[in-house]
Amino acid sequence: MILTIKKVPTVVSNYQEENSEKGFEGCGRNCLGKCCLPVSKLPLYAFKEDNSNLIGNSVEKSSEEQPRICFLHNLLLGQWEDRMSRGLFRYDVTACDTKIIPGRYGFIAQLNKGRHQKKRLTEFRVDKVLQDFDETKFNFTKVGQEEVLFRFEKSIDHNRHFFPSAPPITADSNSSSVVAINVSPIEYGHVLLIPQVLDCLPQRIDRGSFLLALHMAKEAADPFFRVGYNSLGAFATINHLHFQAYYLAAPFPVEKAPTRRIMTLKSPQDEGVIVSQLLNYPVRGLVFEGGNTVQDLSDSVATSCIFLQNNNIPFNVLIADCGRRIFLFPQCYAEKQARGEASQELLDTLVNPAVWEISGHIVLKRQEDFDDASETYAWRLLAEVSLSDKRFHEVKAYVLEAAGFQTDMEENNRDLEREPIYEQPSPEAVTHLPQDCMVFY
Repeated sequence: MILTIKKVPTVVSNYQEENSEKGFEGCGRNCLGKCCLPVSKLPLYAFKEDNSNLIGNSVEKSSEEQPRICFLHNLLLGQWEDRMSRGLFRYDVTACDTKIIPGRYGFIAQLNKGRHQKKRLTEFRVDKVLQDFDETKFNFTKVGQEEVLFRFEKSIDHNRHFFPSAPPITADSNSSSVVAINVSPIEYGHVLLIPQVLDCLPQRIDRGSFLLALHMAKEAADPFFRVGYNSLGAFATINHLHFQAYYLAAPFPVEKAPTRRIMTLKSPQDEGVIVSQLLNYPVRGLVFEGGNTVQDLSDSVATSCIFLQNNNIPFNVLIADCGRRIFLFPQCYAEKQARGEASQELLDTLVNPAVWEISGHIVLKRQEDFDDASETYAWRLLAEVSLSDKRFHEVKAYVLEAAGFQTDMEENNRDLEREPIYEQPSPEAVTHLPQDCMVFY
């Protein structure tokens, strides 16, 4: 049986029109396809791949690194605001009302009616996490280059560089990865990271693309800039590999949730990646942190994601704290919808609990839902997403085994229920974000 649901997809590009009269072959539209991108001169940010530094260390703060941090912010945010001034967004997200819901966790509610208007209905298959790329459907090669902010690629000389007008892509070059605006933004600076856009990769995690996303979080060097991923079946709406990211100048509730360490991936240097389990949070999930290098941490999470998608388990990922902490959420809400098992009260809200909602930033489409939002409501909505306790523990065991995690003898003899519970500190405030990017009341 094929499970489908009638749903309203999020429009992420102005070229995402199923019935567009415009052709895309030999288009002359200055798009991201093979017809236009290879000869383009898009700006290029070349990041430094430095695996000698522990991901757990604080962000570099030396005098020579400080300009890099400010420059990347100015580049992304300046280019994003330029696209706003040019009218490329479907609505002004900075005018959307946002409030912190009273309660222990401080769930964040946003009223975003624009994200629901003028969308086309479609049949979206949710029972298959891995699906082949379909060039006849909307994909990011059809995006116009005016929506692209810059290319984001690894430096070839181990130094950071910015080229305002980069050399064209050659036949010997790897397919470019680009950062583009999301024309239906959730928050200030909402962008898409599209790895190797010309390779037309379907929405599935691989080690290289996940490492690229982790480097983006690390390069941003701001705990209020998070990177997210939705698999198919977990509210990804486009089957072309992409990550999302945006700034939110407030801690996500999931970042404040207590955790308990459960496993460690041992390495030759004996500085393993640590896996913890979320406690007292409505969605069951795992938290990855530590490791000797960025790649150690990235590979551990990517391997876990690959296991989930190969076993047809939808999931969401949040990369937080400048890449130091990664949250992994197996989920089942779309399948519950398709089977008619989801609460009708919650379905009526039209909320699709993807990575941002699961993390505690809930985008609401109706005024009454926003006005009446409470912690009880947020908890009930997110609890619908979570795997049952029994199913979560089954999936957790398989995921950690596939990723090579193991406990040492001391841990095997220890009652995990007696492990200490870690309370996470909230990110510190930053001053470079516009003060009017959210409306709290």
